[in-house]
Amino acid sequence: MIQLFISVLLFFVLFFGISFILNMILRQTWLMVWVFPIIVFFIVNDVPFSTYFTEPSNAFPTLWDEIVSLHIQDMIILIAGFIGTIVAGMVIRFLRRNGYQMF
Repeated sequence: MIQLFISVLLFFVLFFGISFILNMILRQTWLMVWVFPIIVFFIVNDVPFSTYFTEPSNAFPTLWDEIVSLHIQDMIILIAGFIGTIVAGMVIRFLRRNGYQMF
């Protein structure tokens, strides 16, 4: 239970920080919200990346099976990372609306 709490906190802070910095530098407020599923794809993926181009009929069902078979703890951790990206976008919007211009 302690590991789950620490993992949730780490993923939230990690993705909040990464998305805040990318939003600040690239000036695209919701960029990381759209990039996050690709990151999850790389975290969950067990199949080599080239297989998605050479054998897509085998690779995509395998990926779907891996996503569906995630444990609830893994889903909670990944959702915490996604919430971190959303909160970072909201914070950037709030700061820009109040006159702060980052880069």
